[in-house]
Amino acid sequence: MSIPFWCVFISALLIYVARMPVAKAMKEQGGYDNHLPRQQQAQLTGFGARAVAAHQNSFEAFILFAVGVLMAHTTQTAGWLIDAFAIIFLIARILYLLCYWADQAWQRSLVWLVGLVCSLLLMVSPTFRTILL
Repeated sequence: MSIPFWCVFISALLIYVARMPVAKAMKEQGGYDNHLPRQQQAQLTGFGARAVAAHQNSFEAFILFAVGVLMAHTTQTAGWLIDAFAIIFLIARILYLLCYWADQAWQRSLVWLVGLVCSLLLMVSPTFRTILL
């Protein structure tokens, strides 16, 4: 499996890693309400609310990234730069989660932007295929 595909796999796992602090915050709020978990999540504040937002954003970021990797793959655009975009995206997403949980707003926005740019560059990489290889 290629490096970008491994990064997609790990990025998918990060969605559920981002969910773990949400469950912890819900449990601390009087127990995890498995009947109405979304309603309980909507009532979280502070760290719990940030954890929910980080979890939801992980889904949003994953979609663009996976599409970018698939666009590069299906057009046979490969090489060290495609690998680098995928790895940088993954690092940015890990840092994003840590920044969100630690309430570091501008740092979180910066690493979010890095991840977004990597996803977009993966999407347009077939256009610059000869340069990237």
